[in-house]
Amino acid sequence: MTGEPGHGDGVRPLLRKFDQRLTELIHAVYPDEQQRPGYARLAREISAATGGSISGTYLWELATGKKRNITLEQLDVLAQFFGVPPEYFLNEEVSQRVQAQLALATALRDAKVRSLAMRASGLSPASLDSLLTIVNETRKVQNLPEVEPRGGGQGRRSRRGDDGQAMKDALLPENEER
Repeated sequence: MTGEPGHGDGVRPLLRKFDQRLTELIHAVYPDEQQRPGYARLAREISAATGGSISGTYLWELATGKKRNITLEQLDVLAQFFGVPPEYFLNEEVSQRVQAQLALATALRDAKVRSLAMRASGLSPASLDSLLTIVNETRKVQNLPEVEPRGGGQGRRSRRGDDGQAMKDALLPENEER
């Protein structure tokens, strides 16, 4: 039937971005492509860390969009392993909040970024505004995209209260113990 929501492209709206979100989590936890495990090893790591069961083949099928029929149990296992709320995979608002946290955590992996942030702590609002202007202008000179300041969602948490734990230990700097 035509005209029914979600049927035009053969993919239900809730599952449309599942593969993209799963891949983004994998890349956030393992940013170095050379160090990134294959799907079989990743599935073993997920099983060992969560006690849940997922095969490497099925994980690959989910990450590439070949399969979309994930069970609630598997969804919960993936969410637990990656330290995100299960809603991350299905809810655009939760996904955007977690993505903002991932971007921050990824930036904080860099020792110089952490050092800059630590040194800026305690400065007056006017001094912070001046530093932001300098950083924004430097980004323009280097042809880097603008970084949008976090809006009204800052500090909000999901009903579960665990979206602030996005990526938990996996986002520690590479040289720190997990």
